[in-house]
Amino acid sequence: MVADRLQKLVAAAGLCSRREAETWLRDGRVRVNGDLAQLGDRADPSCDRITIDGQPLELPRTTLTLLLNKPPGVLSTCHDPHGRPTVLELLPPQRRRGLHPVGRLDADSRGALLLSNDGDLTLRLTHPRYGHRKTYQVWVEGWPPLATLERWRAGVPLDGLPSQPVELHRLRHHRGATLLELVLREGRNRQIRRTAEILGHPVLDLRRTAVGPVGLGDLPEGSWREVEPGEWGPLAVAP
Repeated sequence: MVADRLQKLVAAAGLCSRREAETWLRDGRVRVNGDLAQLGDRADPSCDRITIDGQPLELPRTTLTLLLNKPPGVLSTCHDPHGRPTVLELLPPQRRRGLHPVGRLDADSRGALLLSNDGDLTLRLTHPRYGHRKTYQVWVEGWPPLATLERWRAGVPLDGLPSQPVELHRLRHHRGATLLELVLREGRNRQIRRTAEILGHPVLDLRRTAVGPVGLGDLPEGSWREVEPGEWGPLAVAP
């Protein structure tokens, strides 16, 4: 096996994303053959002993990615110190090892969330430079006029920084609420909810229906399925 960058190997083990692995290296949590590793170091796991916090690094034999239909009230994390339910608890215990959420859905939101042990895939789906599409169906209060929808499409600044344009379609109106479909290529914290609040039409329900080309279809809420390699399309191409 050819030596590879340590942050890539740590991410490939399913412990975290590649960017987080870089932080672990800076924090001195990674050693190779007993020596403290530095960002940019390489190692060959077939002959080098790599440890994280003193524990041997174990690379998965195969990569695994699951699509979960996350219910509201469940956290997009592997562990919560306050004992609140997490997405890993929706999986059988034998399926949890090495998996981590790819990106996030806030606790109040529901829908498509990927869980993977593939660090390269996690990077491609979460790093801003790749700009992959995420599709949402969102109920908001009231009937947003066309001028408001155009403002949203253009990108509403948040925290003093510009937002990318948004694909947006008004689907239907029911009992004082409007169902919108949005496609985003960035993932800022609570971006849809904050934008809707600024525009005067707060979110009543937020459901992500697809991550890139991988959609929920008829997957029931709280259920999961394996994502087949053929579903990824251009995402299967390494960066």
